[in-house]
Amino acid sequence: MRNGTEVDNGGLADRWGRVAAYVSLARPDHWFKNVFVLVGGAMAVFFEPELWTASGLAPFLFALASALVLSSANYVLNEILDAPTDREHPMKRGRPLAARRASPRVAWIEAVALYLLGLAIAFGLGRPVGVTALVFCLAAWAYNVPGVRTKDVAYLDVATESLNLPLRLLLGWFPLIGTRLPPLSLLLAFWSAGAFFMAVKRLAELRTLGRRRATFRYRRSFEVYTEQELILAITFASFCFAFFAGVFIVRFKLELILFAPACAAFFVYYLKLGLRDESVTQTPEKLFRDRRLLAYASACLACFLLLMFTEIPWLYEAFNVEPARTGVLWRLG
Repeated sequence: MRNGTEVDNGGLADRWGRVAAYVSLARPDHWFKNVFVLVGGAMAVFFEPELWTASGLAPFLFALASALVLSSANYVLNEILDAPTDREHPMKRGRPLAARRASPRVAWIEAVALYLLGLAIAFGLGRPVGVTALVFCLAAWAYNVPGVRTKDVAYLDVATESLNLPLRLLLGWFPLIGTRLPPLSLLLAFWSAGAFFMAVKRLAELRTLGRRRATFRYRRSFEVYTEQELILAITFASFCFAFFAGVFIVRFKLELILFAPACAAFFVYYLKLGLRDESVTQTPEKLFRDRRLLAYASACLACFLLLMFTEIPWLYEAFNVEPARTGVLWRLG
């Protein structure tokens, strides 16, 4: 009887292990990146305060659910297509498909099911949300799928992956505000911030892997990248973010100028992390282990949201800037 129990427990453990492998493919620990959907919702409420109602909450939550599901679909696709090269990476070789702990056939079924579910939710919320969700998927396919695979093209990999930030913002924006688009300066600022984070990640990976032949098998773009060039790319992205964010601040919400030093300090600290040996910025899901970064990021987000909904009239007099009198600038269709 005891032996039978041990066999049953062992079989149960194996089944749960397989289930855990497929859950791991979906990377729920990466869902925190969808905080930018919440920021998109907050921006919509800023431009249209009357949207802050119970009736607007349900579509927003469905849009957030769609973003979570589609993010997981993209992660599963990423692991399917990257399994051969992940085996060349000292940390990623332990992923379920790279370590052959999961079946590629089942993983494909998982990815397709997640894509269908996420897109069904998004299109159920209207065309703007659905099209944004579809572009979110197309960007991931361009980044990962052979034949295009911008992931292997230096600089284009950063530019493509960085689209996720403004797209997530739009997924939070459209369920509340319909067909009107946010200011272009805001979208470009978010894209630039994404480029900064991605370039720091590439720098951390290059510093960890070096320029060995195995590194080029893992990621062909590293045949082009050098530490100097990536630092220049980080600087370029930082300047772009500063300029585009500055346009938005002066045009729509001058109070955010008080947030600028804290935001700049966050960028500097993140770059400092990226320059460390075995940097945690290579694996964003582990950023929560840096309690200082987590506390500072939370404080920055709270400060940003507080200033978005606070009026400080004397700032406009001090900087000789007229308060914004117009809302969203352009409309789809």
